[in-house]
Amino acid sequence: MRIELKRRLGLALGALIAMTLPAVAGICEKRAFDGQGYVVCTLSAAQEPGLKLWLNGADGRVLGDFTAVRRSLAPGEVLAFAMNAGMYHADYSPVGLYVSEGEKAHDLVTGASKDNFGMLPNGVFCAGGARPYQVIESRAFGKAQPQCRIATQSGPMLVIDGALHPRFLVDSDSRYVRNGVGVSPDGQTAWFAISDRAVTFHEFGRLFRDGLGARDALYFDGSISRLYAPALGRADFGRRLGPIIGYTEQE
Repeated sequence: MRIELKRRLGLALGALIAMTLPAVAGICEKRAFDGQGYVVCTLSAAQEPGLKLWLNGADGRVLGDFTAVRRSLAPGEVLAFAMNAGMYHADYSPVGLYVSEGEKAHDLVTGASKDNFGMLPNGVFCAGGARPYQVIESRAFGKAQPQCRIATQSGPMLVIDGALHPRFLVDSDSRYVRNGVGVSPDGQTAWFAISDRAVTFHEFGRLFRDGLGARDALYFDGSISRLYAPALGRADFGRRLGPIIGYTEQE
């Protein structure tokens, strides 16, 4: 009952925001694939400079939610969409690599572990480098050391060079609301997606590979997954977040 009330309040808040802010049309849309519903937010190469990664505010404290992110924006800057952007510790610090506007706040982690982050191969989403957008396997990233304006590490990889992660099972009973990012083969397009309801890793990976045409895709998280998309009247809340990724434009 409490979860449903929070969901309805979030939708109401999103609708209010949509009425009070200019909606950036055409970025986020509802899509259906293989019997499941998703929201997919698409960015082109030209929009890459507006993609940002947030963790702490000017006071050094964790922002933690979309409202705090909006309050941190410069005058005239509008948040078109945002979502959680990778796994974090109890103090909200990133588990893996975190780079924002070229400044690194946490190092790359390449070791295996029993959690989703360490279900190798895991990977890094990088924007503003040699290509507008890249998803790179973590150990390959460590060897290449590519330049990134923003970068966030998470795991597991959903799609690796056109193949689903080898540990994903068609008949898995592990289902969560999940979110992640995929990149087109030429690196000119990035897709940020979140499921409407609980899905398996296999189902989510197929959305990126077969539904969107991503050659590489990265899992951000599950169960805590949240989306801010005012054009759709949506502003999820209910959990404090660590790294948050989103796209801004001038009003």
